[in-house]
Amino acid sequence: MSFDYDQDYDNTDFRKHPEKYQVGKGEQGVLLVEPYKSEILPHWRFKTPEIAEESSEAIYDMYLDYKKKEDFVGMDMARKFLQMGYTRSRRYANYKGGKKYDEDGNVNDRDIDEEKAESARIFEEKWIKVREDEEYLQMKKEHQQNYG
Repeated sequence: MSFDYDQDYDNTDFRKHPEKYQVGKGEQGVLLVEPYKSEILPHWRFKTPEIAEESSEAIYDMYLDYKKKEDFVGMDMARKFLQMGYTRSRRYANYKGGKKYDEDGNVNDRDIDEEKAESARIFEEKWIKVREDEEYLQMKKEHQQNYG
C-alpha cells in the first residue's frame, strides 16, 4: 500500500486518531503528522556532532516516552526523525551545502565533510536502536496489520 499524501493532515490529530496513521517507507510523512511533528521538530538539529548528540538524545528520549505510553505513532515518528537526521547529515557530509545535483541534474562530486559524517553516525546509532527494538517491531507489525 502506497503512502496516502491526500489525507487531511492539516485537520487530523493522529494522537486521537492513530488508526489514520500510515507507517509508509522511510521518512514518508515525517513533516505532516501532528501533533508529533510539532513536538519533535524543534529538537531536530545536526549542524555539528555536539548538536547532533544533543538532538538525537532528545528525540530518543521522546521515543522512550512514547513507548512508555504505548503510543506507536509517536514511536514511529521519533524513528523517522532519527532516520532523517542520519540521511540529511549524510547528504551534507557528502555534498557541499547538501546539494547532490547541479543545475543540470547531474550528480555533484562528493566532498566529504568529516564533521557532518560524525553527525550522521550519531543519528544512525539511535536510529538503529529504534528500528531493532523488538517492542517497536511488534507494535509496527500490529499497526500495519490493523490499519495498513
